[in-house]
Amino acid sequence: MKTDNQQRAVAWWLFACCAMVFLTMVIGGVTRLTHSGLSIVEWKPLIGALPPLSHADWLELFAKYQQTPEFIKRNHDMTLDGFQFIFWWEWAHRLIGRSIGVVFFLPYVWFLMRGQLRGALAAKVFGFFILGGLQGAMGWYMVKSGLVDDPRVSQYRLAAHLGLAFILFGLMGWTGLGMLQPRKASGAVVPAPTLSQRLGNWLVVLVFIMVLSGALVAGIHAGLAYNTFPLMNGDFVPPEIFMIEPLWLNFFTNMATVQFDHRMIAWALMALIPWFSWRIWNETPEARPAALLLTLWLAVQVSLGIATLLLQVPVALAATHQAGAMVLFGLLIWANHAIRRA
Repeated sequence: MKTDNQQRAVAWWLFACCAMVFLTMVIGGVTRLTHSGLSIVEWKPLIGALPPLSHADWLELFAKYQQTPEFIKRNHDMTLDGFQFIFWWEWAHRLIGRSIGVVFFLPYVWFLMRGQLRGALAAKVFGFFILGGLQGAMGWYMVKSGLVDDPRVSQYRLAAHLGLAFILFGLMGWTGLGMLQPRKASGAVVPAPTLSQRLGNWLVVLVFIMVLSGALVAGIHAGLAYNTFPLMNGDFVPPEIFMIEPLWLNFFTNMATVQFDHRMIAWALMALIPWFSWRIWNETPEARPAALLLTLWLAVQVSLGIATLLLQVPVALAATHQAGAMVLFGLLIWANHAIRRA
């Protein structure tokens, strides 16, 4: 049987991997907001880890970028210095992503050899490694969509790329919490989920949907429209909300509909999360720190979203808002785990 210290070591390793996923997402957000994501036109998982080492290397990469739709249609007057600025953001994003693989795989082998990971747990944790690889592949699949005709990545692929990052973050965080704070013994019979537990489950789903909706907002630049709050240019429901045919397409490509949906989910969370926090504050004393931080951070995250909208998506604020979504997601997972272990 694993000792408490051995379990803690595995748990903190998983939390470190979560932190790296968070850092990768933050850099990825800045990369998108600075329009740097299409600067590297090839995917070389190993060789691509090395940056250009000479002036000739820079000229070669710049020449490849000059053949892309983004340079031809948008950045035709870009200099080598300008290219280097956007290149470094994308390179840093890919480098941190590669680093996660190393930080994950080497300790995984070490824990496996020492018997600290065994059986179903070892298989589950290795699944995180596979999921991380799929996340990287989805990132390149997303970039490819902007290298064809329209110099803008597909909002669907952007949502899938971001969504996989949140799934990976959530699974590793939940597993780490389970090893750091195992559930209290409750006998052979597992009690039915309480209302608070069911509400917590649905809130995880709702926050995840909001993350995907935020990716759609970013993908079609819907944050640059309707820069008023709480109304959308004077209307609660903008008249343009269903102007595209067929009807279902509005939910993915119509700026009015996509931003409206994002706002409505935010309003729902502003009502449901304080209720959830109030319930677990009264029912589960062990979960009170998570409940308090969850409610406080919801207020911060909503404020960041409103400020980002009103100021027409400044890079620093928008990147912080995206990072805040993962913080909110993590706090919700912590709260859910706390009420289950009790």
